[in-house]
Amino acid sequence: MTTSDAVRDPVLDQDGVRLIVDGETATVTLTNPAKRNAQSPALWRALVQAGRSLPGSVRVVVLRAEGKSFSAGLDRQAFTPEGFDGEPSFLDLARGSDEALDAAIAKYQDAFTWWRRSDLVTIAAVQGHAIGAGFQLALACDLRVVARDVQFAMRETSLGLVPDLTGTHPLVSLVGYARALEICATGRFVHADEAERTGLANLVVDREELDAAVTDLTAALLTAPRDAVIETKALLQGAADRSPSEQHVAERAAQARRLRDLAGVGD
Repeated sequence: MTTSDAVRDPVLDQDGVRLIVDGETATVTLTNPAKRNAQSPALWRALVQAGRSLPGSVRVVVLRAEGKSFSAGLDRQAFTPEGFDGEPSFLDLARGSDEALDAAIAKYQDAFTWWRRSDLVTIAAVQGHAIGAGFQLALACDLRVVARDVQFAMRETSLGLVPDLTGTHPLVSLVGYARALEICATGRFVHADEAERTGLANLVVDREELDAAVTDLTAALLTAPRDAVIETKALLQGAADRSPSEQHVAERAAQARRLRDLAGVGD
């Protein structure tokens, strides 16, 4: 935690998640370094609440983690018969109906989807291990700034499972189908150099420079007018699903809205 963060009251601080808001910037921190920020349904609910608690003034959200690891992935206690206190174990969920299991997973995914909201730019500051659910949480953000000691891995397939926390779409978008399949099927580590080369990481820095690099990137993102960033993000997010001609139409419509706004002309 930075000195400036330390003097601010958190908007949320529960179940291994802390949210601090500073004007146009919010910082969501994973706060269980003793367990390498392993994830649980309670943590996912706290992440959902963090997204819902953001004031409308926030433009950039930084996701960071305390300790040596960003997140070592799912807490294996989820697969024990007893599970977590007050929670159905994953084994119990597997014995339930298809509808109940689907609904449970959908709720878990909610912790990973809001990071792509068009009115926000989200940055994951990643150090050490980002494995499984940790990798998918980093992938949920728009941008990733990583330390040189980063180790990404998608271990679900190695455990007989699949990555189901919304990480497959951004992974394929960033590195392509063939490399994404190889990363998932082998469960191998992706280190900083490969992450930067393949587009998983926007920037690689020394560990001690991670916070400063994220601060600089945040400041740069806040220089452009908010509405222009929102329109641009929406254009880029939809580009893969549009034909070139459809994208051209979308660009024209977005630019018309911006020009009218700058000219003070209503729709």
